[in-house]
Amino acid sequence: MTNDIYDPTYVAALFDRCSNNYRNWSAVSSFGFVRRWRRECVALLPKNDNPDAVAVDLMAGTGEVWPHLLRRLPLLRTITALDISHKMHTDAVERLHVSRADRITHLEADALTSDLPSDHADILLSTFGLKTFNQAQQIILAQQISRILKPGGHFSLIEASDPKGWPLRPFYRFYMDSMLPLVERLFLKGANDFSMIGIYTRNFVDCKHMAKALTDAGLEVTFRKHFFGCATSVSGKKPIAHKVGAA
Repeated sequence: MTNDIYDPTYVAALFDRCSNNYRNWSAVSSFGFVRRWRRECVALLPKNDNPDAVAVDLMAGTGEVWPHLLRRLPLLRTITALDISHKMHTDAVERLHVSRADRITHLEADALTSDLPSDHADILLSTFGLKTFNQAQQIILAQQISRILKPGGHFSLIEASDPKGWPLRPFYRFYMDSMLPLVERLFLKGANDFSMIGIYTRNFVDCKHMAKALTDAGLEVTFRKHFFGCATSVSGKKPIAHKVGAA
């Protein structure tokens, strides 16, 4: 198997291995901040009372954001959950979301090459999937998001980030780069998968590059910091008059 941490095959295998522990471990290791940030990501989407609205969750994982989304948009009939990891899909249905399985449509695919229709989604979101894309891939992803969104459609994306300039960043980096791998090896049978979060966040830095890529793809974009930059987000919409490829 490839050692390129941004290769889709590597990413799929990584999250297949993580899927059983993903929900609880991510919440515990982040001291609950991932749950808060998911709520904040959803809160950046406007209210939509159209029961026929189409929602797409990219890099959906085990669907931790779906309860927040369905509370904000209670009339929403279905969410299309796209993820490259087969195990993430099966665990999402079997262990976490049986009661709402009829409202989730699963699509096992690479977000960079998915065949979702153009002008398809009224709402598009992603929580903690951006870091697994390098900068070149982020440009492709931004173009895909622009293509998938309907004119007037809204998006919200959030990702764990590297809070450069924050006085407590050295402690944050020590925790991400040293403590997380140690705790994982001690309590998850020697696993070394969640410790990749430290590498991914260091390389990702923040959502500024993604914000530029989305702007270049023709979308209206707002960049935000969350908790001193430990997470960052981009949100906005596709203009009504937008044409893909227009200057």
